[in-house]
Order: sequence, then C-alpha cells, then structure tokens
Amino acid sequence: MEKRELGSSGIAIAPLVFGGNVFGWTADRGRSFELLDRFLEKGFNAVDTADVYSAWAPGNKGGESETIIGEWLAQRKRRDDIVLMTKVGMSEHRKGLSAANIQAAVEDSLRRLRTDHIDVYFAHIDDENVPLEETLGAFSRLVEAGKVRTIGASNYKADRLRQALAVSKAQGLSRYEVVQPAYSLCDRRDFEESLAPIIREENLGAVGYFALASGFLSGKYRSKADVERSSRKRFLERYFDERGERILAALHEVSRQLNAPPAQVSLAWLLTRPALTAPIVSATNLAQLDEILGAVDLDLPADARDRLEAASR
Repeated sequence: MEKRELGSSGIAIAPLVFGGNVFGWTADRGRSFELLDRFLEKGFNAVDTADVYSAWAPGNKGGESETIIGEWLAQRKRRDDIVLMTKVGMSEHRKGLSAANIQAAVEDSLRRLRTDHIDVYFAHIDDENVPLEETLGAFSRLVEAGKVRTIGASNYKADRLRQALAVSKAQGLSRYEVVQPAYSLCDRRDFEESLAPIIREENLGAVGYFALASGFLSGKYRSKADVERSSRKRFLERYFDERGERILAALHEVSRQLNAPPAQVSLAWLLTRPALTAPIVSATNLAQLDEILGAVDLDLPADARDRLEAASR
C-alpha cells in the first residue's frame, strides 16, 4: 500500500488513520486489541488518540485510550510498526498549552502509551491565553529531546496557523508539520477555503477527523429518529438539516450505483481530495473496520464525484 508523507516530517502513513477515541468507550480492551491487530494486518500504520480520550464516557476521566494502546504495544511489541499520534491541551487534568503543562502532559502520555517517543504530538486546541512562542518553544524542546518526532495543530483556524508558522520560522523553532481539522462531505468550507491553501503553500500534512461526520455518513442513520438511542446523538443531530438530507440522498444514490457501502463511498471521496493526507476513521467491530478499510480500493467514477460535490457544496 502506497504511503503518504506528512509534510516535510519524513513520516509516512497509509491513507487511513485509526481514530482511537473509541478505545475505552465503545470498544473495550479486548475489542480494541482486535481492531488494532486487524488494522495493522491490513497494511495500515497510523493510530490517533489524545490524553482526553475518552473522558466523556461514564466512569472515565481521560487517558483510557492511551492506556489501552500502551497495553497493546507492550503485549504485541509492534511499536516500530505504527505511527503514533496523540494530543495535549483539552484534558481537564492537563488543560492548555503552557510550557509547564505540555512538559507534564507529555510525560503522562508517554507513561500511558508505554513508549519513549510520540511520532506526532498535536496541540489539541489553540490556546490563545499562551503566547505561541511559549507553546512552540515547549514543543521544540520535546523534539530536541527525542520525545516527539514532529508536531501538529488540531482545531486551529487559518490565521492562527499562519501566525504559528511565522513564529517558528522567525525563531528557529519546530513548526507544525501536520494539521488536524474536521473534514467530510458535511464539513468542507473551513478546510477547503481556509486551511487547504496554507497546506499547499507550506507543504503540510493533514489528517481529518469526523471523516464520516460522527457516523452520519456511515449509512446507519436516515432520520433524526434513528439517532435517538445512539451514543453519538449529541454529535449527529446537527447534521439533520436540508443540506444534510441532500448529502445523504446523493450518498445513497452513489452507494447503490457502485454497490458499495455509504461509508466506503464517503471515505473514497475524501481520498481524492488533494490537500488531505488521510482521513481519520473509527470502528467498534471487525466487520465495520473491514468495510471502512475497503475505501482505499474503491474508485469513484467522475459522475459519482460530481454528484457528491454538487450535493455537499
């Protein structure tokens, strides 16, 4: 499987990233191990998590996802086979991007992950209360110490990303090589109009979260009534408007045309987007994961792409 480089970091990843937000939430330890095993077995190599995952689940406090990944790494001895991504800034226990917090948070994450380095360490938020110089200086020291290979920015707006890149260049600090925005058929404007031009100009990598719009594009939901019992209800409800219904109609039409599941069609469309290195995907069982990973083998004809483009514009 052809891998794609993350900016100028020297790190290459397969075209889909596993989103570890499900570990310790909708996938228990045993199921998480099965999913990670299958993901690598199929030739994929990048796993994304965060120190805050999955604090929203009843009884959780954050760190559960990293802990499960760390236990899997210790048992399977596969550290050199994966590109490990995690994040700092959103956890209630390690909130914000001050230098002191980043230093403490990385040690917490390394301990939970049972590794001596993180491949891509993301600022999970843009903390405007802390000078960019302080945040980027702290990240740079982690890179120099070998605890982090490269850094990334999640949930940054275009103007702040440009400012951060300018600070790194002016002060000789490590720069954000990877961005992590929301990007799907349902969430296009911010990425395509604001971030994509910077990604192209600066040769950055991009891994997009909510690639299936929290499951809205998975084929499981056709109406608001379908989400009432879903654990993702709070994420899904906002998509059920006139545009969302139009996207679903086009998606299911293309799905029937190609005899491919809607999730595969949605991801196959993302894989054609020139500024995106890879979408982030999640699954809670092996059948679901196999279906999602099949997107890399699905070719979208021009008329199918046009239909999806028009519906989601």
